[in-house]
Amino acid sequence: MKKHLTLFVFVLLLSFSCSTIDKFTQFEMEYTESVTIESMIGINLPFNLFTPAISSNSESVFEVNDTRKDRIEQIMLTSLDLMLAAPENGDFSFLKSIEIYISTADLDELKIAWKDDIPSDVGNTIELDTAGEDFKEYIIEDEFTLRVNTVTDEIITSDHQIDIHAVFFVDAEVLGQ
Repeated sequence: MKKHLTLFVFVLLLSFSCSTIDKFTQFEMEYTESVTIESMIGINLPFNLFTPAISSNSESVFEVNDTRKDRIEQIMLTSLDLMLAAPENGDFSFLKSIEIYISTADLDELKIAWKDDIPSDVGNTIELDTAGEDFKEYIIEDEFTLRVNTVTDEIITSDHQIDIHAVFFVDAEVLGQ
């Protein structure tokens, strides 16, 4: 019985140690980009906005976190929020739906976040639904581009500047394993 207890304690300590080590190889990467929806007269028509190419800075972020891109196991999008920066008293009530796609020069476009049936009392911040996929191949590239596809349900008479804030969870290999 004493041998079984010792074995159990050893296995428990080993699993605790591995999960503790795992925490040292997990970190977050954040990106913020802005797009402007220009004033328009049409409603219920989808339109696209493109961000300029976003430098991923992944290599420097990986270096700060003592890893390299060849040791990254996965990169998951944990949150993508939209904040209305202008007009100052504006809100997102003009939006009916929104989708955000990521692409690189070498990889096809992939939908990463969306929100359908946006309520009229949404305010000036929206948390989008995110795809539960691994975006490692996109984020380890030097640059990526976001495409924002929106449908409005009311006329907007002034330009709306939207800040896009994305948080990615990065999991690297433990001790190069």
